[in-house]
Amino acid sequence: MQYDHILIRYGEMALKGKNIKKFIIKLQENIQQKLKEFPAAKVKRTQGRMFVLLNGHEPDPIIEKCKNIFGIQSLSLAVKVENEVEHIKEAALFALKNAENASTFKVSSRRINKNFPLRSQEMNQVLGGHLLSHTEGILVDVHNPDIEIKVETRLEATYITSSVVSGLGGLPVGTSGKSLLLLSGGIDSPVAGYLAMKRGVQIEAIHFHSPPFTSERAKDKVLDLAKQLTKYGTSVKVHIVPFTKLQQEIFREMPDGYAMTIMRRMMMRISQLVCDKESILSMTTGENLGQVASQTMESMNTINEVTNYPVIRPLVTMDKTEIIAISKKIGTYETSILPYEDCCTIFVPKSPKTKPRRDKANQFETKTDFTQLIEEAVSGIEVMKVTDKKDIESKFEDLL
Repeated sequence: MQYDHILIRYGEMALKGKNIKKFIIKLQENIQQKLKEFPAAKVKRTQGRMFVLLNGHEPDPIIEKCKNIFGIQSLSLAVKVENEVEHIKEAALFALKNAENASTFKVSSRRINKNFPLRSQEMNQVLGGHLLSHTEGILVDVHNPDIEIKVETRLEATYITSSVVSGLGGLPVGTSGKSLLLLSGGIDSPVAGYLAMKRGVQIEAIHFHSPPFTSERAKDKVLDLAKQLTKYGTSVKVHIVPFTKLQQEIFREMPDGYAMTIMRRMMMRISQLVCDKESILSMTTGENLGQVASQTMESMNTINEVTNYPVIRPLVTMDKTEIIAISKKIGTYETSILPYEDCCTIFVPKSPKTKPRRDKANQFETKTDFTQLIEEAVSGIEVMKVTDKKDIESKFEDLL
């Protein structure tokens, strides 16, 4: 006997009522996509549960993949047997004997198949007695056991598990539409992308590149961050915007205190054009209220004026220490702190306005015609498709 299934449990998805089917189907697709390197593994679902059939594959690498898939609350190795008491006894004993460091146990049964002759409490007693009589030095503890043998008797079969691995929870990526992530290369924006994905969002990314002031290594750093985010979702399209000329013109023509604000307004305008082209319904940023001058309430209000698209800010109320902790957890921190500057850290004004006004920003912008430079930046956008593989596909995109 051996573990031949991985049982997948949902969390928040179970509350979706009549809409749950689309969430379950998407989760199944996402799991199967992530397990492409395990060709024999198959994802099947029954009422209220989903299973990965191992079909000879080692379970640990598959569990590691599944742990990083949004929509999975928890997962367990499982043995599948026929709905016969003797087979269930044998499987429960296998699960107990293969548990590590177990000196106490508890049996928890669920009779989903109401035609099964034993009720849940009767099954607990039958299995508990069988396990006690076929092991030595192991006792029952119904309050705080070292191991809990869980038995689910369903219509098609009975599944026995003995351990629970936590998943990421959230919603399956792709169930909440697409958002364009403004990916700078710092600590915050990858974390914002991760948290948006946790809510079922499929992300594309946009990065503003200003060579020669920002190097190719800075660009590669952003692509590496996008690649790390694919661990939690699907491939990521990264739109690389050549921003040098427009950025130089902004800092040459605009008042020093407003240059950063107007630069970000230009970024939002270009991002909205990408959203229009790609049928993306929102933007996501790593902004954090009060962290820097461009992230005050007044700054956000003035910057947001140039777009009517929703701007998702998952980090807006977090402390920096909380953001860093998440970046370390998801594996982006070490890449984010590499010393390659992005366009937001060059041409930094000496005294940026912390309370910029919309009317002032509009007044300054009317004095210089940025139309041609915006069009030039947009026409030069390079789109790179980042996957969890080594190769990155690249092409230039015509948005105009």
